[in-house]
Amino acid sequence: GVGALSGLLTRGEMAAFEALNQPPLSPPGWLFPVVWTILYLLMGISMGLVWRSDAGYHRRRVFRLWCVQLGMNFLWTILFFNLQARLFAFFWLLGLLAVVGWMIAEMERADKTAARLQIPYLLWLAFAAYLNLGVYLLNR
Repeated sequence: GVGALSGLLTRGEMAAFEALNQPPLSPPGWLFPVVWTILYLLMGISMGLVWRSDAGYHRRRVFRLWCVQLGMNFLWTILFFNLQARLFAFFWLLGLLAVVGWMIAEMERADKTAARLQIPYLLWLAFAAYLNLGVYLLNR
């Protein structure tokens, strides 16, 4: 739901974004919704695995971190696309990377499979940070 809402709120900004100078290694536009759909599915599966675990305290902590990162993820799209606050969005994304790393560490204590399912998300966020900074630097 969060991914769909993000897409809905930013779809009007995509034409302007595609007109910007893009950094090397920028993937084609059609790839982003495919990757994000997979990542959101993995997020949900991971949280489901943790929720069904016997992790107790860690389960609740992971759930809180999961909600925080989901909210930060949603707000990044607004910052980057709608508000065009690209430098601020880059630093926001670095914060999101830290929260996701923390979430993965807590998931590891609750369910190792759940934690491993989040590695693609962490890697994609690092790549997104590169793209975010590149777009900022090439279009300021």
